[in-house]
Amino acid sequence: MTQARPGQKVVVLGAGMVGIACALSLQQRGMAVSVVDPLGPGAATSHGNAGVLARSSLLPFNHPGLWTQLPGLLRGKNPGFRYSPRWMLDQWRWGLSFLGHARSSVFLETTTALDALIRHSGDVHHRWMTEAGVAHRRRDDGWLFLYRSEATFEAAAAGRETLARFGVRTRSLDADALHALEPHLKPVFRRALWVQDASSVDSPAEVVRGYAAWLQTLGGTLRIDKAQRLTRDAPGWTVHTASGMALAAEHLVIALGPWSRDFLREQLDLRLPMGFERGQHRHFRPANGASLNRPVYDTAGGYVMAPMAQGLRLTTGVELNAQHAPPHREQLEAAERAAREAMPLGERTEEADWLGSRPTLPDCRPMIGACPGRDGLWLAVGHQHIGFSTGPGTGELLAQLMLGEPTAVDPHPFRPQRFLCG
Repeated sequence: MTQARPGQKVVVLGAGMVGIACALSLQQRGMAVSVVDPLGPGAATSHGNAGVLARSSLLPFNHPGLWTQLPGLLRGKNPGFRYSPRWMLDQWRWGLSFLGHARSSVFLETTTALDALIRHSGDVHHRWMTEAGVAHRRRDDGWLFLYRSEATFEAAAAGRETLARFGVRTRSLDADALHALEPHLKPVFRRALWVQDASSVDSPAEVVRGYAAWLQTLGGTLRIDKAQRLTRDAPGWTVHTASGMALAAEHLVIALGPWSRDFLREQLDLRLPMGFERGQHRHFRPANGASLNRPVYDTAGGYVMAPMAQGLRLTTGVELNAQHAPPHREQLEAAERAAREAMPLGERTEEADWLGSRPTLPDCRPMIGACPGRDGLWLAVGHQHIGFSTGPGTGELLAQLMLGEPTAVDPHPFRPQRFLCG
């Protein structure tokens, strides 16, 4: 793979958190960067999340305990997990590979890799937010895992042990201590885990847009346009867009989130083993002056509720389904019912319900690095539901690999070669 040099042109496809982070990291190193996205920065997958930047996100869904949970999950007993049987049958290879990675050895490799990427991302986020003028959107008071019984708290002991092993600062709370932190939660929770190594923001989309505006002040270009066709030229790649533009560059970065799979298959016959963790959100006005100081995860209700600029954002758990399948509101309605048991929610806001897909590879790690057998093509895809927490670290790692710099994180666990051949 030919390394990049300062002054060369780079086209980044995708203006979510990951794409904008890649563009920023490259622009700051002297590359001439253009970002292409049909919707604009932070308008798609990066718009719909709980805005949490948490080291606790190092825990992948396919942990070794998944095997004992599987019968209940398949019976639909977990409010935070839904799936389409038709999609699972169609994507059985992805499903078997996902389950095959739920082993202790892979779990250790994944948690170690994700912890390093999340820690590095957190440092970069803090620096970038200040430089981009969006630091006022950040809170540094952690987030809460809520448990409705002592039994469910004890059942989560393995997760707490993993966090402790990686030095993630947490504090176990009883009902009184929880009430002191979040006095407007209803008294339905017996225990809580306060993850103190966490920040959150009041608008993930606005943070991405702030980064994109900063990118442009640094000389980067943002084009609201759709990449329709790629051609390989002697010096690099040309991106042909829906508006008729032809953008030539020595290097091309694919950071299209869930759209990466179909785009790479259609354009280059590259087949990513990618599944989709679909999720939804809805906003509410607080009732009777109630408020939250930080995001909370109701482990029994299967939802996260976070204070946002738009009000209280209620986000659902996971639905495994086709990316473009019609929305199923049952999971969102169930999350609302559970949330009303826990918080004085008022009316819904005028903002429409949101649905998005989080792209997940079988080992729950993103691909970051050079695409095998495609000189000048780089991948930053597959960040599942933690792209907001891992975006800046991804951008820095990709830029370091492209320019041959020492890397701040071990790139080996994220190498595209683990699923793609040259």
